[in-house]
Amino acid sequence: MSTFPNIADYAFLSDCEVNALIAPSGNVEWMCLPRMDSPSVFGAILDRDAGMFSLAPADASVPAGRRYLPGTNVLETTWGTKTGWLIVRDVLLIGPWHHDHDRSRTHRRSPTDDDADHVLLRTLRCVNGSVQMQLDCDPVYDYGRTRATWEYTGEAYEEALGSFAGSELQLRLHSDLRLGIEGARVRARTTLHDGETAYVALSWSEHRGPTSWEEAYQGVVRTADHWHEWLAQGDFPDHPWRVYLQRSALTLKGLSYAPTGALIAAATTSLPETPGGERNWDYRYSWVRDSTFMLWGLYTLGFDWEADDFFNFLADVAGDADLQVMYGIGGERELDESTLEHLDGYEGARPVRIGNGAYKHRQHDVWGSALDSFYLHTKSRDGLRETYWPLLTQQVEQALTHWREPDRGIWEVRGEPKHFTSSKIMCWVAADRGARLARLRQDREHVERWQAAADEIQADVLANGVDDRGVLTQHYETRALDASLLLAPLVRFLPPDDERVVNTVNAISGELTEHGLVLRYRVDETDDGLGQQLEGTFAICSFWMVSALSEIGEHRRARELCERLLSYASPLLLYAEEIDVRSGRHLGNFPQAFTHLALINAVMHVIRTDHEYAADHQPLDARRPEDP
Repeated sequence: MSTFPNIADYAFLSDCEVNALIAPSGNVEWMCLPRMDSPSVFGAILDRDAGMFSLAPADASVPAGRRYLPGTNVLETTWGTKTGWLIVRDVLLIGPWHHDHDRSRTHRRSPTDDDADHVLLRTLRCVNGSVQMQLDCDPVYDYGRTRATWEYTGEAYEEALGSFAGSELQLRLHSDLRLGIEGARVRARTTLHDGETAYVALSWSEHRGPTSWEEAYQGVVRTADHWHEWLAQGDFPDHPWRVYLQRSALTLKGLSYAPTGALIAAATTSLPETPGGERNWDYRYSWVRDSTFMLWGLYTLGFDWEADDFFNFLADVAGDADLQVMYGIGGERELDESTLEHLDGYEGARPVRIGNGAYKHRQHDVWGSALDSFYLHTKSRDGLRETYWPLLTQQVEQALTHWREPDRGIWEVRGEPKHFTSSKIMCWVAADRGARLARLRQDREHVERWQAAADEIQADVLANGVDDRGVLTQHYETRALDASLLLAPLVRFLPPDDERVVNTVNAISGELTEHGLVLRYRVDETDDGLGQQLEGTFAICSFWMVSALSEIGEHRRARELCERLLSYASPLLLYAEEIDVRSGRHLGNFPQAFTHLALINAVMHVIRTDHEYAADHQPLDARRPEDP
């Protein structure tokens, strides 16, 4: 029996600078400091000896219930024991802006009213009877390599300071429990009785955490208010699936890095795509291809400020003509990949990787993603800043220079480069959106040249990337299918009712699925550099299928698939990268931004279709006079 919780059972916390994953047992098993992509302090999710922070009843390991406080990223866990009931709330605190008298060393976006407090707060309240509690804080810095040295700094047992050899990072633990230092860990034991409360605050910067229960309670309230106020800015349809959209929005916000506006692909590294396998990658970076879906989702739900921040991050990193596939959350260009041989990995899945060598890949879809982002941004703002035009032009020209060359495709295969059809389509997107933007500027020279290039790319794809069945193929000179071709109607490469689009969607639905959910590709047909090791179905691909089915008019199939996918959500409505349809287990890094972005797209497709259907089928006496 595995000692690791299922990936989908973790709860996700964020203050938009740091993330944490908490197991149902009350154990913080993943947290990196002082940024999302920094070395871990609590890394038990990758090795049971790589650091953890447990707070739970002494005689129970399974909670009675867990939920987020509605509309927030505040986790509430209810424990029922033989002697009483207890509620624990976990939160990464968000307070007021901290730099009124100095300037932040990390923020590049405009200051707001709120700022991360750099505090993980855990509060306890006994609501009935009595409960024996125990705390065990055992941080191991640098991915499980350096244990802490603790010392008391308060007058009694309320405060301890942890340091790590060779690092400036320090952890301050403050609590109204009696903290005991036992070697490299801090522990506490107590019994809470009906109505009694306690708190534990872990901080890692100059912003000290709460020093009393009253301060702790106010910190929870203020952070909950922050999330409520942020969510209220969104525009969510009045629909039973609204809760999935709201949780996805809160998750995406939590995966964004406030100082720069970057969006990370996931909170973790090396959670396996195949149980016990080697498809283990570091996703704590910002992929340019996520940009289009990010902007579409945020604009659709009304979060213009976050969309602007991410667009400005994209504009910052796109200033160089040699646009990379991904960047660090601070805009870093070098993300060298290495393996951590001392870690056993999640359920023995090795290697454990940090960094991501794919940043060096040539992936031609990146220019289309960037240009579609510029186009979406311009449509939402009714104009394009003149300062963006030179870098926009650079990206279009890069696409036109390289579109005839092979690349590694959207899935970053580590086999031989191919002429991937989806990459060609995204180069078409770069030329097409460039021509549209040039038309807005009345720049006839660029309109004519870029439109001619778009027509040439489209003709080449239709001549070489379509098989004898009229189906778009993974790459030229193959009949293999690829789920990325579901994007063809979504980016308007061809009209949704085009026979080749309909054929492609139906072929993928019939031949590239396992029990109705969509694979990226067949591993026995694709040289991805990792052999024929099986992987789960990709949740993003299945959500793309929902959108594609809706586009081609298969509304019933789209709704049924969407209902099924929503049923696979974690107990807290979160998604990893993949779903094993045989067991329902989530696989891969968690929570996965790309999955939640595709969920928003798919759910909105279905909801809009539902509303259109309802309007078309109203009783005649229920229609407004102006209705046809």
